[in-house]
Amino acid sequence: MDIPFKPITLQDREIITSFTLQSEYKNCDFSFANMCSWRFLYHSEFAVVEDFLVIRFHIEEDEKRPVYMCPVGNGNGDMRDVILRLEEDAAKQGHMLWLLGVTPLGRKDLEAAIPDGFKYLPNRDYFDYIYLREDLVNLTGKKYQAKRNHINKFKKSYSYEYRPITPELVPYCLELERKWYKANRTEEDEEDLSHERRSMTYALEHFSELGLIGGGICVDGQIIAFSFGAPINHDTFGIHVEKADIHYDGAYSLINQEFASHIPEQFLYVNREEDLGLPGLRQAKQSYQPALLLEKYTAIRK
Repeated sequence: MDIPFKPITLQDREIITSFTLQSEYKNCDFSFANMCSWRFLYHSEFAVVEDFLVIRFHIEEDEKRPVYMCPVGNGNGDMRDVILRLEEDAAKQGHMLWLLGVTPLGRKDLEAAIPDGFKYLPNRDYFDYIYLREDLVNLTGKKYQAKRNHINKFKKSYSYEYRPITPELVPYCLELERKWYKANRTEEDEEDLSHERRSMTYALEHFSELGLIGGGICVDGQIIAFSFGAPINHDTFGIHVEKADIHYDGAYSLINQEFASHIPEQFLYVNREEDLGLPGLRQAKQSYQPALLLEKYTAIRK
């Protein structure tokens, strides 16, 4: 029987998060806001199969290849049966079953369902950086001295206000993003930045429907930095976007700390997503001393 996949829309937030928010999976791929705002690129779809949430999408390099995320259960159902149905779904489209973004916990669940059923290929560029929220807020100790120096320099140079992102603030965030895009795009990454821009614009224009939380740094009536994200599960919050005007030294360090301090305290962990193999981004994410570098694998059915 065919799996009744349907495109992910804003109206599907409740049913999808009823699985993801109670899950122990902490990877950024399970943020509903991410799934929905990037659907234009990956043609993301979902279904509920035997009390499991299953996600199907298509990788950019080959729009015809279906790939899947690790099924998310609610404590009932049989993952083995679900995997076999996904395998059948992939085969109908002429492909082997591939599961992307499989974490060590997901790998454990897959091995329990089908022992020795998959080959696992790690991809370091897509490992998630996960931090303790209190570390990002307090910046305690010698390892964060440089961050504190940047923030103190900013505070000595500027009078600022932290403002939650509301519909009234969205146009100012979009204006800063336009400036950032113009200053940072190159021929090599123009397509990637254009995709990011489209996703970000969609997210800002559907902020509350996506369940997003965010804030901006305001100096002299202008937004000079902003960040936003959404819950991934019950104890991990995902930061999906962070932008700042680099002409304000320390703006990135400040928005990072301010936003972390405004994330609801129920979230012990902050997932700041992958570095995509970009040296500058990798260095920046490592400089915040992650509590966990969350491994992610492509699981290929044997």
